[in-house]
Amino acid sequence: MREMLISRSVISPVLILAGMLLTLSSAEVKAVPSFARQTGMPCSTCHVQAFGPLLTSIGRNFKLSGYTDVNPDRTKFIPITGMIRGSFTHTNNGQLGGAADRFGPNNNATIDEASIFYAGRITSKIGAFAQGTYDGVSNTGALDNTDIRFANGADLAGNRLVYGISVNNNPTVQDLWNTTPAWGFPWASSPLAPTPAAGLFIESLGSQVVGATVYTMWNDMLYVEGGGYTSLPRNIQQGIGTFDAGQNRIDGGAPYWRVALQNNWQGHYGAIGSFGMRANANPQRIQGASTDQYTDFGFDATYQYLANPRHILELNATYIREHRDLNASVGLGFAEKRHGSLDVVRVRSGYTFLQTYSLNLAYAQTSGTRDNVIYSPDPIDGSLSGKPNSQAFTVEVSYIPFGKSTSVLSTFANLKLTAQYIHYFQFNGGFRNYDGFSRNAPGNDTVYLNGWMAF
Repeated sequence: MREMLISRSVISPVLILAGMLLTLSSAEVKAVPSFARQTGMPCSTCHVQAFGPLLTSIGRNFKLSGYTDVNPDRTKFIPITGMIRGSFTHTNNGQLGGAADRFGPNNNATIDEASIFYAGRITSKIGAFAQGTYDGVSNTGALDNTDIRFANGADLAGNRLVYGISVNNNPTVQDLWNTTPAWGFPWASSPLAPTPAAGLFIESLGSQVVGATVYTMWNDMLYVEGGGYTSLPRNIQQGIGTFDAGQNRIDGGAPYWRVALQNNWQGHYGAIGSFGMRANANPQRIQGASTDQYTDFGFDATYQYLANPRHILELNATYIREHRDLNASVGLGFAEKRHGSLDVVRVRSGYTFLQTYSLNLAYAQTSGTRDNVIYSPDPIDGSLSGKPNSQAFTVEVSYIPFGKSTSVLSTFANLKLTAQYIHYFQFNGGFRNYDGFSRNAPGNDTVYLNGWMAF
C-alpha cells in the first residue's frame, strides 16, 4: 500500500461554481456574499485573529446553527465569496528534480490556491459552506470542502437543544473545534516543501467521500454526533476533479462519531472530546482481495481566554491512534505486516493581540509500526528505517489588518500575512543522512511566507 496525497484532475473553476449553484438553486435563497455580510458582524466576532478558520464561541454557535443567522436587513444577496493565497517557500536543502512539476529545487513562489465559495444561508433552517478550489501548483481544480446543514432548536428538560444534519465530503469538516484533521493547525502550509509520508486514514478522504451525520448540542454543554461515510463513485470523483487511482476505497459504509463537553465561564472557554471512524477499505481500489480495516480514535482538548479581546490566549491538543488490519494489502504485496498502528500527537499554543497580531507555537509527532513496504527505504523520498516517525516544531506569526469593527474593510474583505518556520527533529524515520544521498531531518526545515486574501 502506498500512502499519498490526493491528486486532482483538470476541471474549470467556473464549472465547479456552476455545479454548486445548480445543486442549490432549488432552495429559496435568502443570503449575502459572505458570513460577515450576512450577519452584519465583523470577522473578529466569529474568528480569533479576525480571520478563519479559528472559531470563537459565537463562531461555533453560528456553524452549529447551520450558517443561518442573519441580520434582518441583509437578506437580498446570493452568498458568493472568494479567496486567493500566494506564497514563497524556502527549504534548507533543495529538492532533487524540483519541488514539483514546473518548479525549481528551492526558493519557489506560487499561487497556492484560489477558491470560490457558496457560504451562507439558504433558508431559515438550511445553510451551506461549499468550496471550489483551483490549485496553482498542480494547475488543476476540484470541488473542495463542502458542508450543507439543516439545523433547528427545541427545549429538552428545560434546557435548549440544538439538533441538525450535516451532509459533507470530508470527515471532521463539519466539526466545531480546531483540533480535528480538517481545520487543525497549520491552517496553511507550503505545497512546495517536503512533508512526512505517513498519514492517517481519516485524513486521506477529503472530497472523495460523501457522508451524513446527525448532531445535537444540549444546554450549550454536551455535543453528540453520529453518522457515516462512503466513497463517491469513480465517475463522480472524475467529474469533480478528485479521482486518484491509487487511493483506498471505502467498502460499504464507514461509521463516524463525535462527542464533546464544553463550558464558558467568565471569559474562559474549555472543551474536551473524542471522535473517530471505522472503515473497511479496498487498497488502491482493488476489489475481490478481501479488505483492510482502519479504526481511528481521536481525543482532543481546547482552552481559550476570551475575556479581554486585546489579549486572547489559546491552547489545544489532539491525540489520534489508528489501528490497522491490513489483510488485503499484505496479500497484494502492499504491506509487510498485517497488524500495525499509527499515533499522531499535535499541540498548539497561541497568543493574539488586538485580533491583529498573532503568534502560534506548535509541536507535531507521528510514530508507528515499522513496515518496510509501506515506508519503503528510499534515499530521497522514503523512510530511512522503515518507520513512519517524524517530529516537528512550528513557529508562525501573522498580521491581520482588517476584519474588526473599526476596520475600513470590516465586512468587505480581509487579509492575512503570515511567516511560518518548521523545524524537523525527525523526518520519515530518520535523523541524519542515509548512504550520503538523503538530506538529514533539518534539511527539510521550511520557511513559508504567504499572503491570504478573502473577499
